[in-house]
Formats: sequence, structure tokens, C-alpha cells
Amino acid sequence: MLDRLPVEIVERIVAKILDTDLIAASKVDRVWWQEVRREAYKRWKNYATTIGDVYCEIRALGKHYIKREIDWITFEDVNDLYKRWINRLTEDQLYIMEKMLRNGMVVDPQERETIEYALSEQRWGGDPWGLGVV
Repeated sequence: MLDRLPVEIVERIVAKILDTDLIAASKVDRVWWQEVRREAYKRWKNYATTIGDVYCEIRALGKHYIKREIDWITFEDVNDLYKRWINRLTEDQLYIMEKMLRNGMVVDPQERETIEYALSEQRWGGDPWGLGVV
């Protein structure tokens, strides 16, 4: 039955699937595989954008601290919160990237290298994106 749904319905279903279950849905048939791949790339991009936004917030927070507009305790608390948030977003993003790579959804050689490098950095406790917030 799932292999006979209209593409629009498949799009809506795939958009609601959790990250941890997303790639499993690609096993239904070719249409599902394509929709899961599209959704996975979309989530990958959204994570990257959010990580960038949080990183900008960290930098802005640092500028406020340097100008003595906020005290040290506030700076440390908020900075630690942002760092934990970036780490969590990075873990989620790398999870999707790894699953895409392992299931043949990444065809661009440069994207493959990026994913493999980021996964290697993460495994060894490094900073996959070079943001200096680990």
C-alpha cells in the first residue's frame, strides 16, 4: 500500500518522520528513496544554517562581554548553553550525513569527503566544522 501513495502524500509523510527513522523509510521503493534523500538534504542544510546562526550568537555574546556589557557569570552560562546547543545540532546533522553516505544518497565526491572528514573529526573528539566551540 505504501508504494502506491501519490508523491504529495509521501512528501508530507516523510517531512514528519524523525531523523532517526528517516533513512529507514527510503527502503519502501524508489519514490520514497527520492523523497527521503530530498528531505535529508533539506535537514542537513537546516542544521548547517542553525549552527551558523548559533555561532554568530556566540560571537556577538563575546563582543558584549569584551565591552563589559554583561558580567562574567552570565557570559559563561549563556556561552556554555550555546556550545551545548551547537554540539547537539552537530551530532544530529552528522547522524543524517552518515546515514545518507552509508545508503548511497551522497553522489558528489566533495560532499563525500566533507562527510568522511567531519565524521572522523567527531569520532576523535575534534571540531568537525572548525568553529572552535567544542
